[in-house]
Amino acid sequence: MDSNKKLGINSICTHVGEVKDEQFKGAVSPIYLSSSYQFYDVDIKRYPRYFNTPNQEALCKKIAALEKTENALIFGSGMAAISTAMFAFLHKGDHVVLQQTLYGGTYNLVVEEFDKFGIEYSFTDSLNTDDFKKEIKSNTKVIFIETPSNPLLKIVDLKAVADLAKKHSIITMIDNTFASSINQTAVDFGIDIIVHSATKYMGGHSDILAGAIAASNEHTDKIWNVAKNFGGSLSDFTVWMLERSMKTMSLRVNHQNANAMKMAEYLEQNPNVDNVYYPGLRSHEDYELAKSQMKGFGGMLSFELQSDLDAMEFQRNLELIKPSMSLAGVESTVLSPTQTSHALLTPEERASQGIKDGLIRFSVGIEEVEDLIADIEQAIEKIKK
Repeated sequence: MDSNKKLGINSICTHVGEVKDEQFKGAVSPIYLSSSYQFYDVDIKRYPRYFNTPNQEALCKKIAALEKTENALIFGSGMAAISTAMFAFLHKGDHVVLQQTLYGGTYNLVVEEFDKFGIEYSFTDSLNTDDFKKEIKSNTKVIFIETPSNPLLKIVDLKAVADLAKKHSIITMIDNTFASSINQTAVDFGIDIIVHSATKYMGGHSDILAGAIAASNEHTDKIWNVAKNFGGSLSDFTVWMLERSMKTMSLRVNHQNANAMKMAEYLEQNPNVDNVYYPGLRSHEDYELAKSQMKGFGGMLSFELQSDLDAMEFQRNLELIKPSMSLAGVESTVLSPTQTSHALLTPEERASQGIKDGLIRFSVGIEEVEDLIADIEQAIEKIKK
């Protein structure tokens, strides 16, 4: 296929990065499970820990095509991708600026590990660009953002942060997991390095653990030099499953976008709900910004029941929606961030980010909206009794 031909998003998901079955002409990629390859008379000396087996290389082409970057790398988890990217550009004496609201695992990585390596860090007071500017020091090497944020779906101005970083010769990194490659192309706004928990929308079926990084050749080369030492590569069977799953990513995500919008509108008018956090709602403080940099508003939202309703009992009484850790599967799930994604934070740290004990994070799946609404209503009625 002509690499210069501009393909639509579903065509990229389906065809780019597939391994050609030259022997039997099968319609899907063959899987190469070998952990040992010939080292002489070959163009590439392949070794699984070097991220260059046939299936690994092919999948990275699909991810790079979706993110509009020159290259990509695939990892054993989202945290493997985040930590490797960070340590590739941060060394003893360097400083990183991170946004105020972050995935709990990322926050924990920074506060528990960076001091050991002599890496300085600052968290912004808010997500305004001026707050990022205020935290920049002479030794700042990286700005790390996550938008929409987890779990309150706050939005960071991608272009403003990227422009700020470029003025100071700082590398920008984004956790693009919540938005997905379908809804947000961060490189279009000047972001340097895009990180994903591929476990989520790329996998989409709650059966894959993986991470991904997309960036320029220059930046991925630098990350690869660290990655081969850290050993966070992904098994080829999981790589094959992920490539298979990504073929339907656009179809899944666009349906989840539509469902989440309807669920957010329903919850916003529900008298038993105090607050709804979804960037697609006009009432969301970052609605206009989200509309300007996202193609879709995503399948994630959060909400707070009225204070006299027990959020945990509500989740226990759901019958269709699954109270479950993680997110972005085809099935709808809910969880309490204080007990899962942000459990590693102290109560004070959670309070500073606006994460209340009664907050429920809702990953909207592909079911009929009417069925999801009926499930929420019956669970509320049970706890009210």
